[in-house]
Amino acid sequence: MTKLMSTDVAPSRTALPIELIKSPFVRFAKMEAAGGILLLASTFAALIWANSPWEQTYHSMWSAQVDVGLGHFVLSETRHQWINDGLMAVFFFLVGLEIKREVLIGELSSLKQAAFPLIAAVGGTIVPALMYVGLNHGSFALKGWGIPMATDIAFALGVLALLGDRVPVSLKIFVTALAIVDDIIAVLVIALFYTAEIHFLSLAAGLAGVALSFGLNLLGVRKPGVYAFLGICVWCAVLKSGVHATVAGVLFAFTIPARTYIDRAQFLKQGRWLFDRFEAAQPNSFQEQAAIHTLETQCELIQSPLHRIEHGLQPWVAFLVMPIFAFSNAGVHILGNVLAAATNSVSMGVALGLFVGKPIGISLFAWLATKAKIATQPSAVSWAQIIGSSWLCGIGFTMSLFIATLAFGEGHLLDMSKIGTLAASLAAAICGSLFLLGKFGHVPRAVPDGEAQAAPTEIRH
Repeated sequence: MTKLMSTDVAPSRTALPIELIKSPFVRFAKMEAAGGILLLASTFAALIWANSPWEQTYHSMWSAQVDVGLGHFVLSETRHQWINDGLMAVFFFLVGLEIKREVLIGELSSLKQAAFPLIAAVGGTIVPALMYVGLNHGSFALKGWGIPMATDIAFALGVLALLGDRVPVSLKIFVTALAIVDDIIAVLVIALFYTAEIHFLSLAAGLAGVALSFGLNLLGVRKPGVYAFLGICVWCAVLKSGVHATVAGVLFAFTIPARTYIDRAQFLKQGRWLFDRFEAAQPNSFQEQAAIHTLETQCELIQSPLHRIEHGLQPWVAFLVMPIFAFSNAGVHILGNVLAAATNSVSMGVALGLFVGKPIGISLFAWLATKAKIATQPSAVSWAQIIGSSWLCGIGFTMSLFIATLAFGEGHLLDMSKIGTLAASLAAAICGSLFLLGKFGHVPRAVPDGEAQAAPTEIRH
């Protein structure tokens, strides 16, 4: 057996100098919690700058106007708006790809699989919203009711990754599926309740672009560049329509092809023939290069565009889009505002919704679903672990800050909502981690997951 295994190891080669230079960065990027760590660093940098004597330079940098366009078609927005309307559309496009994948082949592909995280996610959005409404009923601040509904999956899964083998894979799968449903609800809330006015001609143009993309999918068009160009056109149309442009990212993601165009047996047969042709060819000959090119084409055909685009976007979203968003949105003046935030209905509504409402809503609805026999609790996950992970889902951060900007624009209420979000997210991360580590009650150490379910899908936001 040892000899057989040794033949399966790829032959070693001398590493190139650039590979030696890149290796520490590559190892960091492959860490499951790397995106969350970078997001946290960006947040701290923004908070330090916004609470320094140079606070004004922080805000003026993001409020500067930037024009982008060609000829008579010019879009003029502040840097902050370009990030929230543009870069975040890429983030939501990735979210849409993940939702489609989960619905087709993942944890949401069957009602039986989806019922438990789906019902838990509904509870995790309803209860926080009701808590916020209870504290802000009858005031202008009621507009922020959607802020405590959302979960930051990048931070939540990052914390679970840092906890190591205390957390079973099946619990990560539960949190991932729950967060996907949470994202679906958040997108619907943004589209339905945070749209001020609608320009129907622009909206019709955007929907026509989505329909055209779906038609290209049916025709078998698989080049990512075609969908990228059409996606930009759809984004521009939706941006002009008044519906938030990030919704365009999710809608367009649903049109990306998710199927392969050759089956596994055909790929293996063609691949073996090409390798034989490559081996028989002279080095650097036309026949050798032709075999390589054809093999590359076959690899594209066996891989769905959805998987290729998602895989390609993941590092850009995790290591560029989200850190820039955090750096531009998390900068709030905390010094001197702590007492005001402690007595403000907005900050308290957000904080209580995330820190208290999230774990109560998720755990309660999940428990009621099992008692009513609507859903089944994952066999490898204890109720203590569900409670601990539901507390981690109180890390609202990215989505909460985003919805807060849509709700309040700028000013005192936005600052209060940011302080509430940051405080609750930090408290939820600490308490959820301590609970899962058994500090607030015995939580059994996770068994090896060889007998558990498949490894969870990677989520990048």
